[in-house]
Amino acid sequence: MDFFAFVKPKNELENTAEKQQNVPFVPDEMWVKCPKCNAMLLTTDMEENLHVCTHCDHHFRMSAKQRIELLADKNSFVEQNGGLTGRNLLDFPGYNEKLEKAKKKANESVRCGECTIDGIRTELCVMDAEFMMGSMGTVTGEKITRAFEYATENALPVIICTVSGGARMQEGILSLMQMAKTSGAVKRHSDAGLLYITVLTDPTTGGVTASFAMEGDIILAEPNALVAFAGPRVIEQTMRQKLPKDFQTSEFVLQKGFIDAVVQRSSLKPTLVKLLKLHGYGEV
Repeated sequence: MDFFAFVKPKNELENTAEKQQNVPFVPDEMWVKCPKCNAMLLTTDMEENLHVCTHCDHHFRMSAKQRIELLADKNSFVEQNGGLTGRNLLDFPGYNEKLEKAKKKANESVRCGECTIDGIRTELCVMDAEFMMGSMGTVTGEKITRAFEYATENALPVIICTVSGGARMQEGILSLMQMAKTSGAVKRHSDAGLLYITVLTDPTTGGVTASFAMEGDIILAEPNALVAFAGPRVIEQTMRQKLPKDFQTSEFVLQKGFIDAVVQRSSLKPTLVKLLKLHGYGEV
């Protein structure tokens, strides 16, 4: 007896797997999606454009290393106190694990050192969102305080690029004490007649905003950066009111008179050089 195999003809959808084998593989690392306009950007294009979206001008966050390369003259940055690292001083549950995880990306939430910017000797501090969202712990405050003390002793201007989620809750009151500690160092630097410039980047919030971030002689900010003490969600939940769309952006804060200028990333180094020279550093 003969048996016949009745085979259903394949449709186009059944060839999907076969088609997919012929599609070239594109690694995720090659593309970045802009959170503002949803455009897909080639990573290389975005890096060449200083990590700024080529479609909508959205400023992506930069690591401390990337920002130092942007501002400091090539190979001029000499890090100070790089070996200082945070410890679990209060035996806060789970903090040791968080520190170890964070240290795989960065040593601490700020890098400080002397460099030249267009040949002008400058003390540069750059906060790093890759380390626990740039939170301010005891080591953060210590490094910034030492940076100001070094700058005061050597008559150097100070530039700090801030990015922070605020005080580090795992260090409790010890973290909050850094607000007064850093502010005291800023005051002594100011009393010596030296220039201090801050550059606020997204986000700059909490105890950092309430201390050294807003104490600069000149305060600059990148476009559309969140600049706040308490975040907008906290305020909305407290006031039970909907906030304006641009509330707490750098443009909004500029309009209210809390900062001096919003500066595009591509213009940041030239702007800093101009300000340094106007205040007598380097050749005018």
